[in-house]
Amino acid sequence: MLRVAMLSKWHVHAAGYAREFLSSGKAEINAVWDEKADRGKEWAKELGCDFEPDLDKLLARDDIDAVCCCAPTTMHKDVIIRAAKAGKHIFTEKTLACTVAECKEIAKEIEKNNVTFVISFPDKAWPIVKFAKQHIENGDFGRVTNIRIRNAHNGVSGNWLPEYWFIKEDCAGGAMMDLGCHAMYLLSHLLGKPKKITGIANSVLGTPVDENAISVIEFENGAIGVSETSFLAFSSPFTIEIHGTDGILLWQNGEIKYKTTETAKLNKGFITPDNLPKEDEKPIPRFIDACINGTDSPEGLGIQDAIELAVLLENSYISYETGKTVEIKE
Repeated sequence: MLRVAMLSKWHVHAAGYAREFLSSGKAEINAVWDEKADRGKEWAKELGCDFEPDLDKLLARDDIDAVCCCAPTTMHKDVIIRAAKAGKHIFTEKTLACTVAECKEIAKEIEKNNVTFVISFPDKAWPIVKFAKQHIENGDFGRVTNIRIRNAHNGVSGNWLPEYWFIKEDCAGGAMMDLGCHAMYLLSHLLGKPKKITGIANSVLGTPVDENAISVIEFENGAIGVSETSFLAFSSPFTIEIHGTDGILLWQNGEIKYKTTETAKLNKGFITPDNLPKEDEKPIPRFIDACINGTDSPEGLGIQDAIELAVLLENSYISYETGKTVEIKE
């Protein structure tokens, strides 16, 4: 049984992560720490565990094997490094940290202390993503030239995101960092190493963070990826478009169709596949198993993957702030 401490309920996914740990049958939650004591005490009471206001005391406990970090993004570096130095395995909500430099400091401590690390990149496990990657690698679309991924909701315009979500000193960014990151790590997963990035963002309804953002990424293989995101989108479907010299794939909210030169030879139009790959387990069950079995970070969810996302995010924000395309040198 993996013994877990929840570190902060700041992130909107924190309660869901706690439920995943408890429902796994392989983990228990023994303690809560929160930078806001009142919130932490209430959550600990709900979970039926201890509240510990002193993070170092919590991390020194023998009945804690692993932590789940859902603290404000700007606190990640400090919290995660302290957990690593205490020898605790680490699951963290994205984004890992505010800058690439901070991420590398975290990586150094994780490696030095030999702890298991997993970041929450759940979309990599989706059947559509596995299907798309397989067909790209098989060359079924010819040379891929463009991929567009849109992930958006109406958290601001629908007034359902909490007000603290827009405190830049805590979150470090808005829609691009919170939602656009999913499209970014999927684009890297499908297209490889990025070469240049241009970020455009604004705050239409006046919150202190970006509410609406687009990042355009040129990859070393010549393909161009587009990450679209927003906190202002009414009923916007999650969309993936893949365009190549010999094919096209379109996916919206579970509905997929594709067409290639080979299917065209058979006088077929767009095809809906009968069988998609099986969805992988979510990041938390994979984290639990890796900790219990003493294995490395699951593929695609490790520290290097977290750094690669940080490279895209940091440079996209630099582009947005300077109005210039940024060459990626990492």
